[in-house]
Amino acid sequence: MSTALFSPAKSRMRRRFTVRRLAAWVAASAANPKTAPWLVTGFAAAHAVLWTLVLCNLKAAQDVHMDVAEAFAWGQKFQFGYGKHPPLAGWIAGLWFRLFPVADWSTYLLAMTTLGCGLVVCWRIALRVVDRRRAFFSVVMLALYPIFNFKGFKYNPDLLQLVTLPLLVLAYLDAFEKRSARAGLWLGLAGALALMTKYWVLTMIGAVGLAALLHPDRLNFLRSPAPWVAIATLAIAMIPHLLWLREVDFVPLTYAGDVYGLESRAQNFQLVLGYIAHNLGLLAVPGLLAALALCWPARWRMPPASATRVWSRGAHPGVNLPRAINVWIIQIIVALGPPLGALIFTVYMKTDWGISLFFLVPLTLLAIPALRVRKIALFRIAAIWLVVTLAVLAASPLIAEHEIERNPNASSTYALKSGLARELTEAWHARFNTRWAVVAGTTEIGEPVTFYSPDHPAPFTPGEVWSSGLTSLEEAKRLGFIGICDTTDYRLAVCEAWMNENAPQAERLTMTTQRFFHGFPGPRTPWKIWIAPPAK
Repeated sequence: MSTALFSPAKSRMRRRFTVRRLAAWVAASAANPKTAPWLVTGFAAAHAVLWTLVLCNLKAAQDVHMDVAEAFAWGQKFQFGYGKHPPLAGWIAGLWFRLFPVADWSTYLLAMTTLGCGLVVCWRIALRVVDRRRAFFSVVMLALYPIFNFKGFKYNPDLLQLVTLPLLVLAYLDAFEKRSARAGLWLGLAGALALMTKYWVLTMIGAVGLAALLHPDRLNFLRSPAPWVAIATLAIAMIPHLLWLREVDFVPLTYAGDVYGLESRAQNFQLVLGYIAHNLGLLAVPGLLAALALCWPARWRMPPASATRVWSRGAHPGVNLPRAINVWIIQIIVALGPPLGALIFTVYMKTDWGISLFFLVPLTLLAIPALRVRKIALFRIAAIWLVVTLAVLAASPLIAEHEIERNPNASSTYALKSGLARELTEAWHARFNTRWAVVAGTTEIGEPVTFYSPDHPAPFTPGEVWSSGLTSLEEAKRLGFIGICDTTDYRLAVCEAWMNENAPQAERLTMTTQRFFHGFPGPRTPWKIWIAPPAK
């Protein structure tokens, strides 16, 4: 019997050799046309699963966001529009919850699946501009962008744009290169798909149009059938939605004007500055982590010496410069256009509007020809992603406990709307022994009740001009409804007045809910309830 002895030096060499082999495998897989799709798809799937687990832990002390519940409610009835927005987000939610249970975890899986699809489409875009090594690096950068992880917890039209807008850009790059009628057809359909997500995508459609006009090869593109077929296809595909818009007297435009119009220039300026600072801060995360992966010192050289190895002189064969110009133009326009437009037209600028506009930033940086992306950098950026993801996953239960302990009275976050929905469902069944059909209340309470009640009653928002069309006041009175007023809401008086006027014979109750999470109490929330019976 013999015994093999390994010295510490040999052990270190063995570990180093293993890491090098793994790094070489990642680089080879990313560069191989046969294995790269599997690598990227597998990475996107792993990202979706791991961050679904993270979100389930992080949000365990909360009910789902009202935007998610609203998309679920839309999906209960397929229409060509839902008052505030075009229908695609509702359609997808409707299909999703026919396959998956109506539960918190499935909403987070829906959000992460959406983002995983976006990662794959963004990789396809990158392949048209840079080599496969840089393309994979750009995808991992996106996965580190907070919008693609913990900030992407709520499925809504903003998040869905991270699939439809990349598809639009991909179709445009394809049409600009091929200049065929078939490519124009796909571009038009991609534009219609984007417009059916949210009207905000007009910013990206405008950016694509300006990129086509500003590109040095614009004449060759404009002389081809591609742009004209695209325009015609887009117009035809949008006809059903345009007819719906006319039927509802263009209420989405009323919604946008009423909600996002401002009169104060000072407030407008502050909101624009907040929008810029917020999005720059989010983009700094993947930018700094990517710089770390690129500049990591080999054999612990001094950082300045290592940083100089990232840059080289002359053109790089891994960058297609004409296509990169298209991407640079698009990203610059969508980065500068919205805040400038908000200042000019005094528009309320929400930080969430930047969610869909910066997915090209990693690619615009990696398309700089002088930038060098070594093989080891792919392993490093992937390792950084894995360490960050696993660290957040391990810490997520503690973060959830800390948040509810620090903000025990945050009613808007921790109010137990799910418990209220179940109690009201039981109360309705006990009185009428029928399905509960309609819930009346603000969006903040009506949509979550729709999601959590086993009966999934259609939400009706009193006084809302831009009604979703899921039900009506006449139908609510005919079928009966439960009205809910949140006593902590500043609109309580308006809510009570509407209930008293439209349900004078209703049974009136007061219910109080309170959440407890791992022994930590949440806010006690009193609700005023009106139970209006079905018409006889």
